[in-house]
Amino acid sequence: MGGGGPKYEAANGKPLPAELLLPPRKERIDRVVAQRTRTVTVVLDRLEDSFNMAAVLRTCEGMGLQDVHVIRNPDAPFSPNSRVTQGCDKWLDLHLHKDFASCAAVLKKQGYRVLASAIRPGATSLFELQFDTKIAMVLGNERFGVSEEVLAHSDGTFWIPMRGFSQSMNISAAASACVTRAISWRMEHLGPDGDLSPEERTALTEQFSYLSVKQRGRVYRDE
Repeated sequence: MGGGGPKYEAANGKPLPAELLLPPRKERIDRVVAQRTRTVTVVLDRLEDSFNMAAVLRTCEGMGLQDVHVIRNPDAPFSPNSRVTQGCDKWLDLHLHKDFASCAAVLKKQGYRVLASAIRPGATSLFELQFDTKIAMVLGNERFGVSEEVLAHSDGTFWIPMRGFSQSMNISAAASACVTRAISWRMEHLGPDGDLSPEERTALTEQFSYLSVKQRGRVYRDE
């Protein structure tokens, strides 16, 4: 469930998407792509509220994550509120999974360490995590937290230290805390740049250029 169109190449004499963009827009795309990361990703486990779904996506996109994984909730379709996303979801690559076991298998095959957010004995503080290797942070359902399936298939757990009487956060606030911590750690220890390969940068630049063409549906529709 990616944000891009089917093709970004010129066809039938049509211009490349980048040829239809003004220099400031192309410069903005280059800056965003240069800071994108696939080392950090977020997994949303069976969320229910469309506003929460949207708020988490907006945080992830705004902080430079490219991939977000979603575990389907059979009782609540994944339908982020468009008034909250403000279109940010089109810049993300969203991966929908029928269950967490299949999601975890995909992530681990890609080299991710899968950590579930849960206050449990032995859980690691968010502030003690290092983000120089691939980490997938799993955030749970608004009412029930992460499922037993998540705990069974994760590599470990982490928790967000809190210093007040409140000992829990709304899912969107928790996502913001986790993602901001991850990106700030990477900036402090690894510098401001993202971690995409040259091939990934090229592909994402083409994808974002296509998405930046306001009349793309009319210009590139199949004939």
